Amino acid sequence: MAVFGSCTRGILNVGSVDLSKRTFLDFEQPIAELENKIEELRYVQNESAVDISQEIDQLSKKSQQLTKDVYSNLTPWQITKIARHPERPYTLDYIQELFTDFVEMHGDRHFADDLSMVGGLARFNGNACMVIGQQKGRDTKERGLRNFGMSKPEGYRKALRLMKTAEKFKLPVFTFVDTPGAYPGIDAEERGQSEAIGRNIFEMAQLEVPILTTIIGEGGSGGALAISVADQVLMLQYSVYSVISPEGCASILWKTSDKAQDAAEALGITAHRLKAMGLIDKIVNEPVGGAHRDFKQMAGFLKRALNDAYRQVVDLKVSELVDRRYQRLQSYGKFTDTKVDAKSASK
Repeated sequence: MAVFGSCTRGILNVGSVDLSKRTFLDFEQPIAELENKIEELRYVQNESAVDISQEIDQLSKKSQQLTKDVYSNLTPWQITKIARHPERPYTLDYIQELFTDFVEMHGDRHFADDLSMVGGLARFNGNACMVIGQQKGRDTKERGLRNFGMSKPEGYRKALRLMKTAEKFKLPVFTFVDTPGAYPGIDAEERGQSEAIGRNIFEMAQLEVPILTTIIGEGGSGGALAISVADQVLMLQYSVYSVISPEGCASILWKTSDKAQDAAEALGITAHRLKAMGLIDKIVNEPVGGAHRDFKQMAGFLKRALNDAYRQVVDLKVSELVDRRYQRLQSYGKFTDTKVDAKSASK
């Protein structure tokens, strides 16, 4: 039985999801209208003796097909919206579903306990491990406590402390990335935000135990990189991973966040684009309509993917593990060397 202690806040209660109160995104409005009709018919059937189950079944199949059609042709900006969906499963949801005997560990031993970064000892398929990830928060109060998943230096130092503990006891590390980015406030900068992120990247590159990272929602900038230098990087189908948010990129390039849709297209932030560039190892498919539509199924998909990734690295020698990680980092980035003569260049 898992031991969650104070970290139970923010865990998705899958069994209590009310379909009539589900949040639909702007491009999902045709689906929302159809789902509302189905709910109305179910209400009529429950309140009367009329049997309209056949009509409900037909509309349900139509809704399923419509959802498949909508999700088969998503733009990068629409995928970004799905990655930020308020009902999307967070780190604690996956910890509860995929791991057992979880015991949360707190504090960075320097300043404070950053609640936007959670982690602790657990078991994966019976094997002891360390699990770490960012937590955004479900309601207004918890989002404030978790700082919307944006960690401060003490959050990254806590993550590093847990990783070094895992290294001491030869335990594999599982990390879950879900953050718009590191917290950019003055207090974070005063306590060495960039140094904390850089230190994590440096230490993870040479950590002597397997590291498996999963991008479960947003993977934003250095805030994501600080816990994602890994031997295997998995990414959920409708998650995003980039050096900057689309809004931030648009504000820099076009001086307005209204161009976020264009920025999302140019950044190449989607799982399939990143897989093609060799920046991630595996895309984990999501249920029709996204991970929030069927969390149990999503957890099953991810557990199988993590199990496969774990088997690929668990038996590697330390020297091979670190060397493979170094070579992986060195292979990032591709360019084409085009020679241009002086005459052409002057034109």
